[in-house]
Amino acid sequence: MDITIHRPGELTQSLRRAWHQAMDESPEYANPFLAPEFAIGVGRHRGGVRVAVLRDAGEPVGFLPYERNPLGVGRAVGLGLSGCQALVHRPGVTWDAQELLRACGTSIFEFDHLVAEQRPFAGHVTGTFASPVIDVKPGDGGYPEWLRATYPGLAKTTLEKERRLGRDIGDLRFEWDERDPAALRTLMRWKSAQYRRTGRMDRFARPWIADLVDHLFHVRDDHFTGVLSVLYAGDRPVAAHFGPRSSTVLAAWFTAYDPDLHYCSPGLMMRLRTAESAARGGVTHVDLGRGDKEYKDWLKTRELRVGEGFVTRAHPVAAAHRMWRRPVRGLRNTVLAHARLREPADRLLRKVGTLRAARRTDGIREE
Repeated sequence: MDITIHRPGELTQSLRRAWHQAMDESPEYANPFLAPEFAIGVGRHRGGVRVAVLRDAGEPVGFLPYERNPLGVGRAVGLGLSGCQALVHRPGVTWDAQELLRACGTSIFEFDHLVAEQRPFAGHVTGTFASPVIDVKPGDGGYPEWLRATYPGLAKTTLEKERRLGRDIGDLRFEWDERDPAALRTLMRWKSAQYRRTGRMDRFARPWIADLVDHLFHVRDDHFTGVLSVLYAGDRPVAAHFGPRSSTVLAAWFTAYDPDLHYCSPGLMMRLRTAESAARGGVTHVDLGRGDKEYKDWLKTRELRVGEGFVTRAHPVAAAHRMWRRPVRGLRNTVLAHARLREPADRLLRKVGTLRAARRTDGIREE
């Protein structure tokens, strides 16, 4: 197997077509986070992004996007943002993990949402986790009929809340593919406030992430399109979602809503309307992403499995990185896996968020 390394911006049209072909030939690689457009987008803002191209008899048959730091520490491209990771390849292709790392100039490759079918990496997986999905198909009628048929337990209360919102604010209108950049900025503002309110790291406080989302918003391709969906009450946006879609898969990514309207569950309304409209747009399933959330249990039709772990070579940098990262991951996974630990942790983070908000209100600058 011949392996060459490329910067994302150096990928030729023929290489991108071969990558798209590999996505089309294997349903497990249809996720938009596995498309070259996502790697190219991250590469615009992260200098260490590279793509390993595997060739058999001169023909490109596999693609691994990754990030590499100056010490040779490698990780899946967009680690922490990407909801799906893999070496995308044509059916029947195999590779040697150690040979791959040597070609990439890395002593370790870290991943946390690895597609389960990556057999050459299987021995390096330290844990597997559920990634819920919604299998969707278009209904014969409109949104209310689809909702009653698909989620009869949620339909009555959701439709009642939607009618209340319509009475309080204005008639509801849903835009599946909103092209107004101002709506994207509103979503980012809501999401930043939510991160701070719940004590989480504000991703949009990092300029490169905000710039990446803005870039992906403008990408329009059969295998990758940045889709911004917005629910309006009258002319007022009340909830929004931004995520990438491929020809068949929509990845749930950033959802947020106007916190003043929390009593109407606008986030749930947003997810339901997005799923219904995705089906009408040709999507076959919505990937909700790894993680235990109540709304995922309500909405999912099945679960995929994703893995996390480290592919390593015998090298001191690899050993040091794994020793540093694995305990952190283990603690986080333990908390997330047990409700008796997760709920107190959520309360603590919300308390931190409240204190941060109070400090800002009092005019105290946070260091």
